[in-house]
Amino acid sequence: MALLLAEKLGLDFLDSGALYRLLALAALNNAIDLANEKKLADLALTLDIKFVADEPQKGARVLLSGVDVTREIRTEKTAAAASKIAALPKVRAALLQKQRDFAGEKGLVADGRDMGTVVFPDATYKFFLDASPEQRALRRAKQLNIKQDGARIRALKAEIEDRDLRDRTREVAPLKAATDSIIIDTSDLSIDEVLTIMLGIIK
Repeated sequence: MALLLAEKLGLDFLDSGALYRLLALAALNNAIDLANEKKLADLALTLDIKFVADEPQKGARVLLSGVDVTREIRTEKTAAAASKIAALPKVRAALLQKQRDFAGEKGLVADGRDMGTVVFPDATYKFFLDASPEQRALRRAKQLNIKQDGARIRALKAEIEDRDLRDRTREVAPLKAATDSIIIDTSDLSIDEVLTIMLGIIK
């Protein structure tokens, strides 16, 4: 959604959640303890990250040190690890400036759970997109190109609910809508419908 909005408005794009997933993936690949705050923060400062949007409708490809890791960072294992390290203050501090550095003179559409509350509190427009856990599980299954059987969807739904609870209750930058954000429930809306609503508000 954010990538399509950036394309329509001619702005740069940041998937901030990908930064935490990239750090989590790098930590897992290097056998770094997910509770070792200092090592994780040091690792965060060395990440070589690039977003490539060849086909916005399909999302951006994510490169880590030149290697395409788009699929690897979308697994639930990486997502769960990212949620854990995102609660660590030193990790968030290390990635905060890296996120802000994406906002150049051109302007930016940033996607993430604390964009409007912590990273870019002075953003011109803030949208908080929500959907039911069931719908999000179906979308995640589609994103991962996995079979949408009942057991797998229930497992995805449980993982999403666990991550939401962890993110909403963490002490540092908890998941919440900014007081001046525009909340959109996308459960029964298509991508095009949500895009139309957002562009209408901005224009």
